[in-house]
Amino acid sequence: MNVQLPDGSLREVPDGATIADVAAAIGKRLAKDAIAGKIDGKAVDVYTPVPDGAKVEIVTPNSEAGLDTIRHSTAHLMAMAVQELFPGTQVTIGPVIENGFFYDFGSQRPFSEEDLRHIEEKMQEIVKRDLPIRREVLSRDEAIKTFGNLGEKFKVEIIEGIPGDEPLSMYRQGDWFDLCRGPHVPSTGRLGAFKLTSVAGAYWRGDERNAMLQRIYGTAWGDEKELEKHLKGIEEARARDHRKLGKELELFHFSHFAPAMPIFLPKGAVIYNTLVDFVRSYYRRDGYDEVVTPLIWDTELFKISGHYDNYKENMFFSEVDEREYGVKPMNCPGHTQIYAMERRSYRDLPIRYADFARLHRYERSGVTHGLARVRSFAQDDAHLFVTPDQIQTEMERELRLIKEIYDTFGFAEVRIGLSTRPEKRIGGDDVWDSAEAALKQALEKAGLQYEMKPGDGAFYGPKLDFQVTDAIGRPWQLGTIQLDRSQPERFKLEYIGDDGKEHRPVMIHRAILGSLERFIGIIIEHFAGAFPLWLAPVQMSVLPLSERFLDYADQVAAKLRAAGLRVSVDASNEKLGAKIREAQLKKVPYMLIVGEKEAAAGTVSLRKRTGGDQGAVAVEELIGQAKNLIDSRSLTL
Repeated sequence: MNVQLPDGSLREVPDGATIADVAAAIGKRLAKDAIAGKIDGKAVDVYTPVPDGAKVEIVTPNSEAGLDTIRHSTAHLMAMAVQELFPGTQVTIGPVIENGFFYDFGSQRPFSEEDLRHIEEKMQEIVKRDLPIRREVLSRDEAIKTFGNLGEKFKVEIIEGIPGDEPLSMYRQGDWFDLCRGPHVPSTGRLGAFKLTSVAGAYWRGDERNAMLQRIYGTAWGDEKELEKHLKGIEEARARDHRKLGKELELFHFSHFAPAMPIFLPKGAVIYNTLVDFVRSYYRRDGYDEVVTPLIWDTELFKISGHYDNYKENMFFSEVDEREYGVKPMNCPGHTQIYAMERRSYRDLPIRYADFARLHRYERSGVTHGLARVRSFAQDDAHLFVTPDQIQTEMERELRLIKEIYDTFGFAEVRIGLSTRPEKRIGGDDVWDSAEAALKQALEKAGLQYEMKPGDGAFYGPKLDFQVTDAIGRPWQLGTIQLDRSQPERFKLEYIGDDGKEHRPVMIHRAILGSLERFIGIIIEHFAGAFPLWLAPVQMSVLPLSERFLDYADQVAAKLRAAGLRVSVDASNEKLGAKIREAQLKKVPYMLIVGEKEAAAGTVSLRKRTGGDQGAVAVEELIGQAKNLIDSRSLTL
């Protein structure tokens, strides 16, 4: 029989040939590397028979499909090791995730870091056994009986919840097996480049009312070289962790009296306010009007906007004078009230409202994470009210603005996703059709590549999401543009067109940095806490050689502050080396050393965070250099 290869060529193989046989017919090296395959696009094991005329692809370890197979198989390897080491432990689910996998276990004892080391050792032992991994098929009743006899109550619950009555597949390696769709590598000996990374608690099915399970995370790769590269990346990410650096650099704090609601300390507040001023400078240039709106509104507002029905579980509520109020999770409903204050003409549009007001969203305690996911935050949020004819012009403006702002932070790689109508939404299909078409048109006119994300839109409209890549290659979701025809309809917003008739405006929701809190967490990690001069909380630290030169240090600091620079003076009795180390630990861009020679000449001895000693510089010259770097928002010192 013949099979079709990815390049379109045909290959003759014996009747009943498997994926492994096809790989062997192509070449010995491929036969050795094959760990799975695809038949007409469906992932299968290497021993799966291939139908005559099928399209066949051989899956190897370092391909995307190969890594998924390796990680899935390594998750099973880990589960087997856990149950051999800790009899009575129950298995639940073990999915592949980005760069790795996890498995949730029902256990009477929490797993420790030392346990992870023992589990890894047992996994390596099972790898050496080179156990064949084979697929078996059971009826639903057989599967329930099999796992029920083992006391695997979570697995039985999973089986009972699977719809339909189709047979179920499980995979066996030695005496151990688990329910799984597959595919898996041919044997445990094909694994080995793995590392268990952490352990955490997790509620069964993500519901805090259910049992607490133990979740072990791990990573797996096609070879040791790729594993080592990934582990170095993890170490770099740990060193850059914004929670760690935020504490060391005295940027923010969390109190148990306000869970997941960050407190910005003086240095953190400098970064926060500098970012707000940065965005405001573009608002002034591009004709935005900034507004300040209430934090709490009668819930009737959110019922009209649709948030009450579609977002209620993420909101905070209160009752005053027998009226129910909601703490706003978004600014858009309030901005409709400003628009509706007066009669509008097409000549008034576009109207651009910007708002830095606090927002509050209820996030479960299990998903909050430093500044990345909080309950209290602000956005560089704006809402544009436009005529249909103005959509493309405004979209072009926003796309240019987003690029300009991201370039400032060194985010050169930006991926765009176009998210279309979700299942739970407001507005008719005709409204969604026109809104989705408008976003596509704007992207294509700008010549921008994008990825479709079906069903990921907001409940009131489709959106563009902007994902940047940081200094160590990690993706971060940042800005969004959302096109909304539904809220203007629900709030009965109008303008008088050039035909003298009433028309509905279109509402564009836009954020570029997104949550300021989350963005600060991202750039802490992006810059590893070493902010460029314009953004650094302390831009210069004056270091007197001794107390004798403290007066001159204060004079230098006063001149610098008068020029608008952020300066500290180290008045401690420490030696110069200790003062320099302290300034470096605090990641201060410029260290200004002053002693007898500098006081006599009216200079400072400049030492940069990145380049060591720079020699003597006049204070006025230093001010000019610094202000040029700040005004241009340079990323270099």
